[in-house]
Amino acid sequence: MNNQRVTIGIDIGGTNTDIGLVNTEGKVIARKNLQTAQYFNAQVYVDDIVKNINEIMHENNISHIVGIGIGAPCGNFWEGTIDDAANLNFRGKTPLKNMLEMQLHVPVVVTNDANAAVYGEMIYGGAKGMKNVVMFTLGTGVGGGIIIDGKLLYGSDGFAGELGHTILIPFGRKCTCGNCGCLETYVSIRGIIQTCIELLEQDTENELAKISREQLTPKIIAEAACRGNEVAIETYGKTGEWLGIALANAVVFSSPEAIFLTGGIVNAGEILLQPTRKYFAKHKLFLYKNDIPILRSQLNENEAAILGAAALQF
Repeated sequence: MNNQRVTIGIDIGGTNTDIGLVNTEGKVIARKNLQTAQYFNAQVYVDDIVKNINEIMHENNISHIVGIGIGAPCGNFWEGTIDDAANLNFRGKTPLKNMLEMQLHVPVVVTNDANAAVYGEMIYGGAKGMKNVVMFTLGTGVGGGIIIDGKLLYGSDGFAGELGHTILIPFGRKCTCGNCGCLETYVSIRGIIQTCIELLEQDTENELAKISREQLTPKIIAEAACRGNEVAIETYGKTGEWLGIALANAVVFSSPEAIFLTGGIVNAGEILLQPTRKYFAKHKLFLYKNDIPILRSQLNENEAAILGAAALQF
């Protein structure tokens, strides 16, 4: 049997669960996938995860794994649970760590997906060698992961780093969390779309006004910006301004060596990054004179979540 040091990284999303076999060099040796959305019972879900882990080990001639790392929505590191994740069909507190350890008899670490992402960046990506890093994950929502002195910041209850729910604009847009004005309502997928729609109310002849709200995406808006569409450019300009302010705020409590951005929205490239860096520099407190670069994740987008989860066990 193959005795190389390997671990299992699991990325749990509302639609899919990706399971990867990862070695110490950060190579994903093999993968399996489950459709998370089809599960309404946590025990059945965990049983199928175990089945797939056993299969992936057998298929790759692996006799032993170091452990299992899991990035999950509402993943609680201290308790090893998923706590009332809104995008999962099984509700309540799921003791994922205990359920898997009882069946597989290896150590299991559970954290939220943004924590897994920033840790993976430190172990395998652009933050390698750094000890103080902040990461923002920009997608359907906005997540945050914070590393201080080489260690993930979890806080007293395991939920430190929910940067998407910092209040950016008091009494602003209503957030799914119940508050108003959260960062997530401005720089997530739905936030960018809403900004664009609000701007289109003042320019009803714009080409983007012909696209229905259901079909409009940040990618379409970014492509229009590249063609010189003024509304699209302003949309990303405003998004970059809001994000730059949020990054400047993050520096005050973390004093990082670098800030990393990941997620589908970051694929807009300089259309987003240029205004973000501009407003970050404008709002960064003068005490932080050292250059703090704003960088895109260097991990393969298709593997980043699995690598980040797996890194928790190395």
